[in-house]
Amino acid sequence: MPNPRLAERYAKSLVGLSIEKGSLENVYNDMQYLQAVCKSSKEFVNLLKSPVIKGDKKTKVLDAICADKVNPLTTAFNKLLITKGREDLLPEIITAFIQQYKDSKGIVTVKLTTATPVSEELKSAIVEKMKSSTSMKNIELNTAVNESLIGGFVLETNDQLVDASIAFDLNNLRKQFQNNDFIYKIR
Repeated sequence: MPNPRLAERYAKSLVGLSIEKGSLENVYNDMQYLQAVCKSSKEFVNLLKSPVIKGDKKTKVLDAICADKVNPLTTAFNKLLITKGREDLLPEIITAFIQQYKDSKGIVTVKLTTATPVSEELKSAIVEKMKSSTSMKNIELNTAVNESLIGGFVLETNDQLVDASIAFDLNNLRKQFQNNDFIYKIR
C-alpha cells in the first residue's frame, strides 16, 4: 500500500545523512540507478513488495544488483529498509529522494511534449528562454513525442501548463462551433 508520508520521511533522513557524510551527489546517482532498475524490472519491484519472500533473500538480490555500483551509504540504507520491513517502499522513497534533491538544488523539471522529435539546438533555446523569462535558473528538460498534438508544443512545470498545440486550438474551435458562438442570435 503506498505511503507517501513515510517515503518522504525516509527520503528526508537519507538526504540529511548523505549531506552530513558529504556524499549527496553519489547517493543521488545511486538513487537514479535504482530508479532505472525499478522502472525496467517489474519483477524486482514485485520481489520487494512480496510478503512471502524473506528479508535475507531480498538482501541478497539487492546486494547482487548494487554490487560495486552504489555507495556504501546507499547499501546500508537498503539493508535498514529490509530490516525494518519497509523495502516495499523503496520505489516511493527513491522518487521522494530525487525530488528532495532537486528541491534542495533548485532544479525545476520541465516536460516538453511535441508532435515530432526536437533538436538539441531547440531544446537549449527553450531552456534559455525559460531562464530569461522566469525565475527558474536550473532547468532539467524532459522531452516526449505525442503525434496527436499535430503541431506546436505542450510545456509542463510543477504547477503550470502551457498548451500551444494545434490539437488544443482545434478543440477550442470545435467547442465554439458547438456553442454557436459565431451565429448571432436574432430574437
